[in-house]
Amino acid sequence: MKLMFASDLHGSLSATQLVLERFEHSGADWLILLGDLLYHGPRNPLPDKYNPAEVALYLNQFADRIMAVRGNCDSEVDQMLLHFPIEATWQQVLLEQRRLFLTHGHHYHPDKLPALRTGDVFVYGHTHIPQAEKRENIYVLNPGSASLPKGGYPASFGMLSDGVLQVLSLQQQEPIIQVSLEKRF
Repeated sequence: MKLMFASDLHGSLSATQLVLERFEHSGADWLILLGDLLYHGPRNPLPDKYNPAEVALYLNQFADRIMAVRGNCDSEVDQMLLHFPIEATWQQVLLEQRRLFLTHGHHYHPDKLPALRTGDVFVYGHTHIPQAEKRENIYVLNPGSASLPKGGYPASFGMLSDGVLQVLSLQQQEPIIQVSLEKRF
């Protein structure tokens, strides 16, 4: 299974359109959205082409292929616009050899992890800073932000394909960071 991850769209129509274009051409089975989809939040500047209602319309076109979690800027009102559930603060995906724990990052984060087994993958957003690494006995992936990147990184998204976790530049589609998952028996 091939998975694409995006986080922190924050109502940016241009970022959302680019994420969905990358998703269509990626061959990914699922687009996993890690929260902060429609609202920019009181601490963030307005992102490029800020238009939460249009963002919802674009995302709804892919509702049957989206899995999402709630971010700290998402609300029950946002759910009224979206045709896929966003109110769970975390989700779990079971793959053949491991579990993916999906969350936004404001409740669980690398310094406050849920119970995970060796080889599991913790996937989060929130920081707007990309990350793909093995930490002790688990893997950590943060796709960065598609709309408001921080830390000098470009806008980005994540992929899990053929046992490799990658964060790629949204514009150039070049890998920024990657880590290979070790096989478990």
